[in-house]
Amino acid sequence: MRRADRLFQIVQHLRKGRLVTAAELARCLEVSERTVYRDMRDLASSGVPVEGEAGVGYLLRDGYDLPPLMFTRDEVEALVVGARLARAWVGGALADAAARALEKVEAVVPEGRRRELADSRVFVPDFSFPAPLRERMDVLRCAINARRVVLFDYRREDGTHSARAVQPLGLFFWGRVWTLGAWCELREEFRSFRIDRMETLMALERRFDEIPGRGLEDYLALWREEGCPRG
Repeated sequence: MRRADRLFQIVQHLRKGRLVTAAELARCLEVSERTVYRDMRDLASSGVPVEGEAGVGYLLRDGYDLPPLMFTRDEVEALVVGARLARAWVGGALADAAARALEKVEAVVPEGRRRELADSRVFVPDFSFPAPLRERMDVLRCAINARRVVLFDYRREDGTHSARAVQPLGLFFWGRVWTLGAWCELREEFRSFRIDRMETLMALERRFDEIPGRGLEDYLALWREEGCPRG
């Protein structure tokens, strides 16, 4: 690890707001405690408000922040690929947010790293994710965050239709298909619904609480034990 990256990681650990010992930092960074003590002196001499001493621990004074300028090449490429995935396979709102986030990164990284933003050759085709699906993703994501019940007509694989009111818990990507994990109020059990089989989707004003037995963790536990619940 480069020294600059190590100093950045030390500040990130100190920003957690608790006393951190040199021994703990040495284990996390895979360096000696002597190296940590030297890094602490360097941080303090450069103006970073580090408080503490050897053998006791260190804290970062409240109110200090460090701009995240020290991206590695792999970190930059991870951001680019993540943004491309968002543009290709999620709703329009998140896709726009990903583009804005990349613009902010580009504005603060050094020139050499800035060029790497455009150099990644990991591409994400978006030819199979039409606009109606993006709109449904936006509706569902907002409903999940606000814990609002959603109502939609659903077409099963055998062609049968049914109206569903569900408590949306999470969105899951399967390579070419997105599904919604939810508590189905009609069946009174967990179900999974393919986004591309939903019709007339709308979020209701009615809200719900994730009560024990009906929350995301319960859904995931059932998934691990029995597989993805059917729609």
